Amino acid sequence: MFKKMSKKNNIFKYLAISFFIIILDQVVKIYIYFNVEAGSLGEIQIIENLFTIHYITNPGIAFGVELPCKYGNFFITFLRIIIISIIIYNFLNLKNKKSNNKKLLGLSFIIGGAIGNTIDNIFYGFFLKNSHSNFTWFNGQVIDMFYINIYEGFIPKYIPIIGNSYFSIFPIFNMADLFITIGVFIIIYIKEK
Repeated sequence: MFKKMSKKNNIFKYLAISFFIIILDQVVKIYIYFNVEAGSLGEIQIIENLFTIHYITNPGIAFGVELPCKYGNFFITFLRIIIISIIIYNFLNLKNKKSNNKKLLGLSFIIGGAIGNTIDNIFYGFFLKNSHSNFTWFNGQVIDMFYINIYEGFIPKYIPIIGNSYFSIFPIFNMADLFITIGVFIIIYIKEK
């Protein structure tokens, strides 16, 4: 009996982590939305030429990739909901088995981050009026704000394919993206003893 109670409390611990991530992500996004001007005019330098708060909206998925149709973001939102449902289903199956805690922790990070970005897609188009079409529900844009300037400059001619061109690597992401990345890292690279 105590083992069953222990497992239930254990799952609530991981669900609480996901819930905390969702709340943290939404608080940061709403704060940025109401307090930082969008684009380069509102940039706040944290570490000069490396880390900046740079508020933008992302109508698609990672790296701003969009589906090239009128309701592309609408379909992306439903795809996110399906993927989250599959991850939660696997999470609940893992907790019923003798699964390692690090995998459950990684999945709780991924679930919290994925739900955080999906909230943007579902509600922000209507409540924050950031949809890029007249269809506002399930068509909101994700708020991103952390900008890291990894590399920006001219690529020498002798580099194959991209040589002799201007190149930049500057991811812009949010708390949800950060936790998803950490969750994936935990699952792939950290082994339980």
